[in-house]
Order: sequence, then C-alpha cells, then structure tokens
Amino acid sequence: MDPYEEQNRKIKSPLDLPPRAGKEEVLPVPTETEPPHPMEAPHEKATLVGHLSDLQKQLIKGASIFLFFLVGVFSTINLWLPFVTRGHPLIILGPLEVVKFYMSISTAIALGLSLPFLCHFIWKFVQPGLTEQESRFLSLYSPVMLVLFLVGIAFGYFIVNPLSYSFLLSLGAVNFDIMVSAQEYMRFLLMTTMPIGLLFELPIATLFLSAIGVISAESMKKVRRWSYLVLAIVSALITPPDFISQLLVLIPMILLYEASIALVLMAERRKAKALPPQTGMDG
Repeated sequence: MDPYEEQNRKIKSPLDLPPRAGKEEVLPVPTETEPPHPMEAPHEKATLVGHLSDLQKQLIKGASIFLFFLVGVFSTINLWLPFVTRGHPLIILGPLEVVKFYMSISTAIALGLSLPFLCHFIWKFVQPGLTEQESRFLSLYSPVMLVLFLVGIAFGYFIVNPLSYSFLLSLGAVNFDIMVSAQEYMRFLLMTTMPIGLLFELPIATLFLSAIGVISAESMKKVRRWSYLVLAIVSALITPPDFISQLLVLIPMILLYEASIALVLMAERRKAKALPPQTGMDG
C-alpha cells in the first residue's frame, strides 16, 4: 500500500478539492429569467379615455340644457301655473311648502322640456357602439318616440287627469270637506301624465324588439290575452285607485297593442319583400 497515494492522486475536478478553512462552498444558483411584463395597450387606454371624455361632454350639455329650462320655467311660474292647476282651489300647509311646490313642478316641467335634447345627447354618445341596424332604427323612429310621448302626456293631462280628479272629489264630497294641498295635486298630476306618456311608447318598443328578432306578429297574437291582463295590471298600478282612471288608460293601451301587431306585421312583410329570392339548384 502506497503511503503517498493520497498526495500522488491527480485531481480530476474542482469538486475534489478540499474546502478551505473558514469558508463554505458556494455552488452557483441558476437564475430564472422573470417573465416579461404584459405590454400595455395604449390604444385601448386612449379609446377608454375618449369614451369617458365624450360622456362627460354629453352630461355637461344635458345638465346645462336642464338648468336653462329650470331657470326659465321657475322665473315665469306665475304666468303658466294657472294653466297647470286649472283654477282648482289649492292650499299650502306652510311657508316652506310654497318653495317645495314651485321647485317640484318647475323641475318636472323643465325635465319634460329638456327631454328631446337629453335623448339627442344620449343618442350621440351611444351611436358609435350600435350596430348598423340598431342605429338606423333609432335614427328613423326617434322623432316618432318623442311625438308618442307628447301625445301620451296630452292624453293624460286633458282626459285622464280632469275626469279622474272630478270623480274622486265627487266621491269624497259626500262625506268629507275636501281640501287639496298643492303638493298632493302636483303628485296626482304627475301620476296621471308621465306614466301614460311612457306607455304610449309601446308601438316603438314592439317594433324594436321585432327588428332584433325577439318577438313577431304571430307570437304577439298568441299571447294577446295574457298581454291584455298585463296591461290591465300596469294601468291599475300607474293610475289613481279608481275604476274610471284605470279604464281610461286600459282602452288606449289595448288599441296601441293591436296597432303594434299591425305595425310589426307590416315590417315583417316589407322585410320579406326586400330579401332576394332563393333559387334552388336542380340536381
């Protein structure tokens, strides 16, 4: 056995070297490359900022138009208030009630006057995100929507409101001395006008649903009875709790529903004529 075997042995690798005194062997640690951060999309951020900027502009325009009408209506309240109250004897329960009544009725009228402008501003904002069919539909029927809303308001103001008001007062005058406050009269007036104006949009709503393929004239005919029941419930909810008001609203709603079926049927026939004829291949 060679006593110098340990000294004469050749070192084949650095791993064979003995560790130095006072130092620990440090092996190299493989470094992992961090995954690259996702690239930000400047185009998407710019688009979002542009949409928010457009929304802010439309909101500022709408608020400016509303404030303009509010100031104009409030400053001329003594001129048009007798036409709204129809000369009914109304009472005020306190000094602050006068300001509350004036502001409430001025706000309601200013909102109604600024509604066409607000709809136009909303239309300008949502137009880039609409499909061609939706954009064409809204551009064609927006004036009709405004006209139907005004017709509904006029129907409620000139027919539903006076008849219902007289009926309810005569019903209570048998046993009570009736004094109507200005605030309650305004609430009753809004109840008998604004919801009816919205209900008169039924033909446009059905045409839009038909244009996007949700309903058809045949499906509306099949659910006619259930639709009448729904209209009766809606008319009972939005009108004063008397049979006269509910009947005065229900009859036009039924007529509008039937007119909606006729309009949808006409639109379907026009669409069918516009489609190119299908030619079959003989084989």
